Amino acid sequence: MQSFFKNWKQDIPAGLVVFLVALPLCLGIGLASTNVEGIDGLPNLFAGLIPGIVGGVVVGAFSGSRLGVSGPAAGLIAVVTAAIAGLGSYQGFLLVVVLSGVIQVVAGYLKAGVIGNYFPSSVIKGMLAAIGITLILKEIPHAFGYDKDFFGDDRFLQPDGHNTFTEIWYAFDSFQVGSIIISLLSLAILILLEQPRFKKIKFFKYLPPALFVVILGVGINAFFITSMPNLVVTEKHLVQLPVAESFGSFVSFFSLPDWSFFANPNTYIYAFSLALIGSLETLLSVEATDKLDPIRPITPTNQELKAQGIGNIVSGMIGGLPMTQVIVRSTANIASGAESKLSTIFQGVLLILSIAFIPQILNLIPLASLAAILLMIGYKLTRVELFTNMYKLGWQQFLPFAGTIIAGLLIDLLNGIGIGMAIAIFFILKNNYQNNFMANAEKKDLENTGSLTIVLSEEVSFLNKGGIADMLEAMQPNSRVTIDGSKCKSIDYDVLEYLNEFSSFTSKNKNIKVELININK
Repeated sequence: MQSFFKNWKQDIPAGLVVFLVALPLCLGIGLASTNVEGIDGLPNLFAGLIPGIVGGVVVGAFSGSRLGVSGPAAGLIAVVTAAIAGLGSYQGFLLVVVLSGVIQVVAGYLKAGVIGNYFPSSVIKGMLAAIGITLILKEIPHAFGYDKDFFGDDRFLQPDGHNTFTEIWYAFDSFQVGSIIISLLSLAILILLEQPRFKKIKFFKYLPPALFVVILGVGINAFFITSMPNLVVTEKHLVQLPVAESFGSFVSFFSLPDWSFFANPNTYIYAFSLALIGSLETLLSVEATDKLDPIRPITPTNQELKAQGIGNIVSGMIGGLPMTQVIVRSTANIASGAESKLSTIFQGVLLILSIAFIPQILNLIPLASLAAILLMIGYKLTRVELFTNMYKLGWQQFLPFAGTIIAGLLIDLLNGIGIGMAIAIFFILKNNYQNNFMANAEKKDLENTGSLTIVLSEEVSFLNKGGIADMLEAMQPNSRVTIDGSKCKSIDYDVLEYLNEFSSFTSKNKNIKVELININK
């Protein structure tokens, strides 16, 4: 227990920053996920706060991730709204959340977390950069006092028919001067307190800059109320936590699954879809978080799947949305100097305490202040140096990186990752096509040398058939070829069949002498 609290001086301030970042994101994702027409029994915004609390306290306790933070994810909104609409019941959807958690726990025991090791670094870095740019673009309207779309939204196309860029345009056209003043001063404070000379001051070392930004925002708006009413940031531009009038009212925020939906086959389809997408997003976030962590740990992915599964079971049982490990909050945790999972657990505790005891105070916080914090996080995720370094690594690294960013910005993050993976796989196949055999002459030299020796590698798959065929078909009549399989441990049947056909038929038609070494016909 003593070792758990040994870094509390770093973890407590970091947990406070994550809490300030997580609070509006949980509310925004809760609002968007339950915005389904024609469904009775939909919860209030508390549905988005439950997975933030459970993700901090429960998943934080079971997870093997050093600094990863879990909570509701924008990437799951489409699946959640489809499941609620398809089942026609939010309580039925809660059973889906519980079952998806069970699937994740089973997947963890089946060691499915190994999938996380197969995402190329270029795609992971592209995902981080895409998240950074998305944060910047999405928070600009909130910084201007234009809150048409929910806080934490990461979709390019909006429900109202607009897109990311048109929302920025409308923000310029419908800005709120008080919000702009708060945003600019908040950014100035964040930049100033990031300077080395301020970091050396103990007072600023243990109290996070985000806390000063929030206090500043509340104070400035209080000044506007008393002295400059035309600049007041109104309620719709502030945090909007649900306020419980009594203990009974607070308990009513929670709800239970409708167990009768066990008989609905669609329940299992939605549960599997939710578990699959949630697990994929978690594994990607784990990989990205480990890369951002200064000590570069290796998070046990199977343990993480189990922890996420337990978290989803608990969240679904008490009325909450599903969760994943989320990179924005994890990045805020790392950037704030956290040293252990204590920060994650502490932010979950802060969420439940603040909702229960001080919602009226938190509802004074301008969204513009929180937008400034997220703008700084976005900047840290997408520094210019990242792009120049990836470009220097060559096209095989830069194109998957760039493809992930572009598709992530213009469609959504999961599609961006898929397109980045497709580009990366293309280069893998291209290299595999070329490199699983060695030849002593290039095609252009075969006419002069009249002979060729091909030495096959240890593993020759069907992907290598095209490269070998390309080399052999370029041979001139009356030449000689030696195909050496001495190093081979495995030759795919397609390649073996082609080599036998070439030696038995094609070579005789062109009068090519073929010698096969350690290759069975």
